[in-house]
Parts: sequence; C-alpha cells; structure tokens
Amino acid sequence: MRLDRFLANQPHLNRQQVRLLLAQRRVRVDGEVVAEPLTEVREFSRVEVDEQLLQAGRPARYLMLHKPIGCVSATQDPQHPTVLDLLPAELRDDLHIAGRLDFNTTGLLILTNDGQWSRRLTQPATKLPKHYRVDTEDEIGSHYVAKFQAGMYFAFEDLTTLPAQLDILAPRQARLAIVEGRYHQVKRMFGHFNNKVVGLHRESMGGIRLDPDLAPGQFRPLTAQEIATV
Repeated sequence: MRLDRFLANQPHLNRQQVRLLLAQRRVRVDGEVVAEPLTEVREFSRVEVDEQLLQAGRPARYLMLHKPIGCVSATQDPQHPTVLDLLPAELRDDLHIAGRLDFNTTGLLILTNDGQWSRRLTQPATKLPKHYRVDTEDEIGSHYVAKFQAGMYFAFEDLTTLPAQLDILAPRQARLAIVEGRYHQVKRMFGHFNNKVVGLHRESMGGIRLDPDLAPGQFRPLTAQEIATV
C-alpha cells in the first residue's frame, strides 16, 4: 500500500494532515525519515509518526530447505510428513512454500512469509528459470532438445509450454531449465517421448542455488544477496 494511503486510513488522520506530516518529514518507515507519498508500506514495514507507532511490522523470513524424498510440499497433511515438520516449531508460523515439489522430488525448496516476493519467484511472467537434474529410465535422444525448446502441447490445460532448455549430461541424465511450474510438468514433458522420469532434483530457482552444504532435510536462512536476486 502507498504510504499516503496507509496514513490516510488511520482513524485520526485525514488527507490534508497526511500531506503536512510528509512535508514536515515527521514520518519514518523502518527507521528512515520518508517524505515520498508513493513509498510502499508492506506488512513487514515499521511505520512511525513522531513518537507514535502506527505499525510494528513483523520480520520477513526466507528459508532454503533441501527437500528429501518422502515428505509432502504442504503445510499440513493427514497421511505424510510435510516439509514444515522439518523445521523447528517456532519457525513454522505463517510460512508458505514458493514452488512446490512432488513427493519423490528432491532439492531446493523455498519457504517464506513474504507473498509478494514469492510470487515474483514463481510466476511465469518473471521468467526466472528453475533448473532440474533429471534421471530417466530410457536414453535421452538428441532430438529431445528441439522439442523442449519449441514447447509441448498439454491437452488437459489446452496450452503449449514455454520454451525450455534441455542439456544432456549422460545417456539417461539431463539438466532442464523451465520458467513455468505446470502440474507434473517435467514428468509430462519426458512422457511425450514415453520416457519415464525416475529421479528429479531441483538445483536452483532464479539466482538462488541449493547450498551444497545442506544435507537432505536441512535448511538455512537465505542471504540478503539471494533475496535480492528475485
């Protein structure tokens, strides 16, 4: 929300008073004096007028988790352990998953309470690539590459996937970069060639790469540099 609108929504302030407060530089956002009415106020922002606290804000949290096989990318599940069960109880509140992984898929998973940030990370419009290492049952033919690049038609959704980059690493292993996250997309793309995916591991999302020091089930906070890449 814009700062001037946030202030005008306060029961004791009107628009004229808001303009005066900003002009007199009496408003602070996250400890900094702000006079620009278009400054963005988020749920994490601390907003003060003089010595009066209007919004305390809350800490934004961004976690990288190495998802193991056998847990669900969900906040709760009646049958299976979830990725949140891998975190201490005090860290679980308000977190959501930015880019889910299937039950048997491993690798990079991001958990955050920042909805705007996670939408930028996962929406196809931002075109941030997600890199996967893929192991298949049968050999991967060189002719796969052009088809992945051209896009594949998914009849169920009545759409053609955006161009994807496929690099063949070994006869039955490849690295795939996609900018979407369609339902079982990777498995369905290889399924076009009747080639079953037997192993799937997400290595990176945008500029965030899975920390090689994290064992399956372990997590750490994202660095400021990693957060800023989104």
